[in-house]
Amino acid sequence: MFENLSDKLDRAFKVLKGQGTITEINVAETMKEIRKALLDADVNYKTAKTFTDEVRQKAIGQNVLTAISPGQLLTKVMSDELTELMGGSTAELNFPATPTVILIAGLNGAGKTTFSGKLALFLKSQKNKKPLLVAGDVYRPAAIEQLKVLGEQIGIPVYANMESKDPIAIAREGVALAKQNGNNVVIIDTAGRLSIDEAMMVEIEQVKDAVKPHEILFVVDAMTGQDAVNTAKVFNDRLDFTGVVLTKLDGDTRGGAALSIKSVVNKPIKFIGTGEKMEALDVFHPDRMSSRMLGMGDVISLVERAQQQFDEKEAAELQKKIRKNKFDFNDFYSQIQQIKKMGNVKDLMGMIPGVGKMMKNVEVDDDAFKNIESIIQSMTPFEKENPDSINQSRRNRIAKGSGTDLQEVNRLIKQFEDMRKVMKQMSNPAAMANMMRRMPK
Repeated sequence: MFENLSDKLDRAFKVLKGQGTITEINVAETMKEIRKALLDADVNYKTAKTFTDEVRQKAIGQNVLTAISPGQLLTKVMSDELTELMGGSTAELNFPATPTVILIAGLNGAGKTTFSGKLALFLKSQKNKKPLLVAGDVYRPAAIEQLKVLGEQIGIPVYANMESKDPIAIAREGVALAKQNGNNVVIIDTAGRLSIDEAMMVEIEQVKDAVKPHEILFVVDAMTGQDAVNTAKVFNDRLDFTGVVLTKLDGDTRGGAALSIKSVVNKPIKFIGTGEKMEALDVFHPDRMSSRMLGMGDVISLVERAQQQFDEKEAAELQKKIRKNKFDFNDFYSQIQQIKKMGNVKDLMGMIPGVGKMMKNVEVDDDAFKNIESIIQSMTPFEKENPDSINQSRRNRIAKGSGTDLQEVNRLIKQFEDMRKVMKQMSNPAAMANMMRRMPK
């Protein structure tokens, strides 16, 4: 996500030379490079120019502290301005009534139906809500079926009227059913429509008038860049939506939509889609996104994702096993499954400061753990519980059974043993203190 933009901004900062202060002369070339990087990322020209003018104005003349270079100071100014450009602060959903009605709108193929399912799961698991999904796309073949399948997958009810071709009536019926069944959130999926299709634009306005939604979310495919921003403006003029959702941010996106949309339509980005899995939905935090664009990582989001998979009781049991040196391959396999639930591996690595730049030309397969899982699954229950029992003949059998070679099996077992030693030491305060004392001062 935003790899190219991040790389170009990094190169622009390296252009900066100066001693003591940032001046007109030493900042001019840097600003030119930054403006170019933003335009290459498909950022609106007016937005890019205004942004670089603001950064230059705030940076010039600032004293550079002894421990900080002009480039580092400019990075801080850039970070603050990028955060402001993308909205300044996090914009949460509002739940002013029961049920709260959320209308989903956007172009064809933007990912509205998938987002509707992701949002329902997010509200259920993260906000303790009881959502109802309403299948309001009566035009796209299999759209209703898709939503029903998603609903079944995440355990959320879906209202669909297969006999009706009237999305206005279906929306009304869905809200009525939610009141009857005690659902406190209604998410209405609607058909994709072009902003130039007057009949379809009138129809979505009529759906809005019929159910009076508390939130209208405009779903945008982030890969469409500046076109997405222009379309958002037209939709906003008609619907006055409350927030934007950027989907497919895990793809080859240049970032232009994320950087331009708030300044053009003056509506906040509320969510971003970061993958195909139903859990791959994040609340949009402008400050964290700014940090990632500048290659500074996003540790807070990484910790939050880890906490979502965190089971306190399971963690306490694991801690006991580590202390007794009983951590086994069953525990290791369980930890891998939790990491996988956190999202795309390369995306997770990009949240660690400094690692994003190191990984920019490295392809990390979504199935990065596939061989490890195959090796563990090829072990017998006894071997998983007793790693020390895995002798040479067992290793040969595991390699054949997992479709890997003996070298991979040996490497995994060695890494597992090393990890177990470190975990044992870390769980022992006296051993940790001893280790710290031995470290060079």
